[in-house]
Amino acid sequence: MPTPTGKTPDGSPPTGSTPVAPGPQHPPAAAQGDRRSLYKAFAASLSGTSLEWYDFAVYSSAAALVFGDLFFPGSDPLTGTLQAFATYAVGYVARPLGGIFFGRLGDVIGRKRVLVATLLLIGVATFFIGLLPTHAQAGAIAPTLLVFLRFVQGVGVGGEWGGAVLLSSEFSQAGQRGFWASAAQVGPPLGTLMANGVLAVLAGALSEDAFLSWGWRVAFLLSAVLVGFGLLIRTKLEETPVFKELEARGDRPTAPVTEVLRTQGRGLVAAILARVGPDVLYAMFAVFVLTYATQELDMSRGQAVTAVLVGSAFQVGLIPLSGWLSDRYGRRLIYGIGAVGGAVWSVVFFAIASSLATVLPGVVIGLVFHSLMYGPQAAFVSEQFTARLRYTGSSLAYTFAGVIGGALAPLAFTYFLAKAGTGYVIAAYIVVACVVTLVGLRLGRAVQDDVEAGPQDAVATA
Repeated sequence: MPTPTGKTPDGSPPTGSTPVAPGPQHPPAAAQGDRRSLYKAFAASLSGTSLEWYDFAVYSSAAALVFGDLFFPGSDPLTGTLQAFATYAVGYVARPLGGIFFGRLGDVIGRKRVLVATLLLIGVATFFIGLLPTHAQAGAIAPTLLVFLRFVQGVGVGGEWGGAVLLSSEFSQAGQRGFWASAAQVGPPLGTLMANGVLAVLAGALSEDAFLSWGWRVAFLLSAVLVGFGLLIRTKLEETPVFKELEARGDRPTAPVTEVLRTQGRGLVAAILARVGPDVLYAMFAVFVLTYATQELDMSRGQAVTAVLVGSAFQVGLIPLSGWLSDRYGRRLIYGIGAVGGAVWSVVFFAIASSLATVLPGVVIGLVFHSLMYGPQAAFVSEQFTARLRYTGSSLAYTFAGVIGGALAPLAFTYFLAKAGTGYVIAAYIVVACVVTLVGLRLGRAVQDDVEAGPQDAVATA
């Protein structure tokens, strides 16, 4: 069994590790900055992604609950929801542009400055969504502006993830990257928790007419306060020690996107495929379940949101735990357990879901399996690339997987439900996505702690 350092007792790499080109060990903690710097980086990564995902998640929830009526009115509620999820998908489609643009900048000018820009970009877009006129007030211009601002949100999120992962992991020691890199992964459930919590309070405190008229806007306008807090933390943070060493050596890439595609194609493909299953599972149990519960099971909005809130609350603790477990027992083992469990549970969920009593534990268990994949994911993806290309490579993998997985899933789920009238077709879709993830895990390098892709590494071979 691997030790906490990721090696077997005789010092050899864990079983299943792929040999890689020799490189220096990850610098000791003292060489990277003291523990205080590591804690600050963890807080900056966690708070920033949480606040950005609050912005992103509050749109996701509003798309499922109110945007169909307000921006895409029609006689068929399911059609309006489908159109609202189409704008939800725009945020994912825009991510690769953010990943390419900001990922390149992150490898050229540094992690910190790029992360300040992405946080500001998505915060401004979310605030203006809260000021938009509805279709009844402005006609076609309303959904057009909504799509545009959703696009801007997506560009910001596309550039955020890769840098947030590196912000905490590049301050950490080898043997601990799974845990520390998971700071960025806690952002989505924590953001979802805050977003759905605000919407639940508003929906509970206001009448149906008041919530549809102006109540939903409050959740978007609050982002100005939250993003301001995140900017305060990030502007006071130092650049990561790994990038400082790259800068000192003059080893920053000039064309990182081209270099990733030319030299690290296998790692990129593996990282993309590994992300598909978690994205699809999250789209089901944190986003589409709101539509399924309210429109198919006749649950109230408050009940549906409560199920997602409880599941997200569990994830806040489970994701870093899963990252820690991946440090001890291997990324691919923990990740693979989550993929297999998620595939099986998606079938079980549609067999038992009927009311809050079954939907709530169903969502919680679904998000538990998502956590087992999501916790190790940040470290697994970043370990597929060398340090000088890590921001670009991680961002490309994250954003392109988001288009394949997260963007299409709610649209596909809504379409299949309308055409087939059963959730088992949706379950089959999730099963396929989890199988794709298993293929990605098998294809990827199990680098972990035997060799750290540090600033001086040669390009790792797949």
